[in-house]
Amino acid sequence: MSSTSIGTTAAPPIVLTPAQRAHRKSALFLRWLRRIHLWVGLWGAALGLVFGATGILMNHRAILKIPVERSLQRQTQVALPEGGPAPFADAAGMAAWLQKELQLGGEPGRVRAEPARPVAWGDKALKQPARWSADFASPGRQVRAEYWVGNRFIKVETMDSTAIGTLMRLHTASGVSAFWVLLADTIAGGMVLLSVTGLLLWSRLHPIRLSTLGLSFGALVAAVGYLLTAA
Repeated sequence: MSSTSIGTTAAPPIVLTPAQRAHRKSALFLRWLRRIHLWVGLWGAALGLVFGATGILMNHRAILKIPVERSLQRQTQVALPEGGPAPFADAAGMAAWLQKELQLGGEPGRVRAEPARPVAWGDKALKQPARWSADFASPGRQVRAEYWVGNRFIKVETMDSTAIGTLMRLHTASGVSAFWVLLADTIAGGMVLLSVTGLLLWSRLHPIRLSTLGLSFGALVAAVGYLLTAA
């Protein structure tokens, strides 16, 4: 009894045309764009909710008279050590001493020194002493200090923000750290990236749609440039 062997032949390799290869690359690129768009959108949704809500309140609180209490204000006087001169010699020293005395975080925002000057008081000419002031700001609190040179106390005005006030100060980056500024920059960069990826996904990399986007962007840049030069 004879046996015959049946051989198997390998399938020929699939050869793609240049058009098919370009289409496959475009599909892969669009797939990655879609993933980037989704993940960046997920990140932006978290802080975007905070920025969006506080932005609506800030835009409409005056027109619609939304009862938004920004802060609770109180004043006090910080006495200088008794006996001897003041423990500081200038406005910067006053701010540093007060920061240590009240355990204020961060660095003074604005330190100002107004020199002594003559003022009119009825028919008399009096000399107003020098005035030093400093501001300390954080999202939850703002402290303003004022000192008239020669006094034995510093007037301190403290404004504690409410929950909504704190969110508004975070929105405007008032008294925040460099970390929050960089975190907010990621939201701004994410919005730009979402816009770019969204437009590319809409175009599906079709040449006609890409040309339309390019012409529209060029017209927008030209219009903005014209408005800036006209102003």
